[in-house]
Amino acid sequence: MWVALALISAVLLGLYDVLKKLSLNGNAVLPVLFLSTITAAVTVAPFVFGSAFFPDFFQSIQMYVPPVSAHEHLLIFIKSVIVVGSWIFAFYAMKNLPITIISPIRATGPIWTLIGAILIFHEHLNLLQWTGVAITLVFFYLLSTAGKLEGINFKRNVWIFCIITATLLGAASGLFDKYLLRRIDRLAVQAWFSFYQVVVMLPAIALFRWRNPRQERPPFEWRWSIPLIAIFLLFADYMYFYALSIPDSMISIVSALRRGGVLVAFSVGAILFREHNIKRKGIYLLGILLGILIISYGSR
Repeated sequence: MWVALALISAVLLGLYDVLKKLSLNGNAVLPVLFLSTITAAVTVAPFVFGSAFFPDFFQSIQMYVPPVSAHEHLLIFIKSVIVVGSWIFAFYAMKNLPITIISPIRATGPIWTLIGAILIFHEHLNLLQWTGVAITLVFFYLLSTAGKLEGINFKRNVWIFCIITATLLGAASGLFDKYLLRRIDRLAVQAWFSFYQVVVMLPAIALFRWRNPRQERPPFEWRWSIPLIAIFLLFADYMYFYALSIPDSMISIVSALRRGGVLVAFSVGAILFREHNIKRKGIYLLGILLGILIISYGSR
């Protein structure tokens, strides 16, 4: 069952990326992100308040959000700061780069998580993991050559810097999740994170959006894909955490399967947005995923 849940999570994550691209094309970034975070908070609110007043019912449907301490709230807030930072960089990159460039870069996330685990948790890589890292980095370099064919210089393009920064922050969040989920209930983390992401977004909106005169602000257009960004991510994360909660599940396999969501984003995005050099970039993406799969297999 946990394999099926991981695959569902992967598909939802891929569609989540496509919805981001649909929402951001020719649109203001911060309002899109802010409205999607509000959608997430509104969606989880009934479960948080319902768990407080009708705990037995929400326990019976396995949607009970337990109370958390002040220290645990602080930890979840720190996670929110990291993730919202990652999202801001990722959303700006998504607006300005082809999704067929972004998807392979995002697929390298497990490498940075692995490097972080080495530095923070003093983990050691075996031969298979080193092989996977080498394969992934080789195909990442080849991806940069495909980008040059579209006038995207990986060394000088600010949006490449943004998506790499977003990926590194995402890896940091993954490492922090490893710490959090050993101490705090998974639904409590997901629910309170959804509230705190709105709190973290408010200063960004005030600083970079509302302080500018209306005529100087990037134009914003409402699209129905905007609230769907949050809905798809909530369901993807729920399936992911549910899969990990099953006793015989293997986190290395679940993570590898979930990373396959980039194939959905790449394929659907290539068709919807009619991007270029699809065959070449598709081969490099498969190479990156092969490296990630080898890393995951070596981590069992």
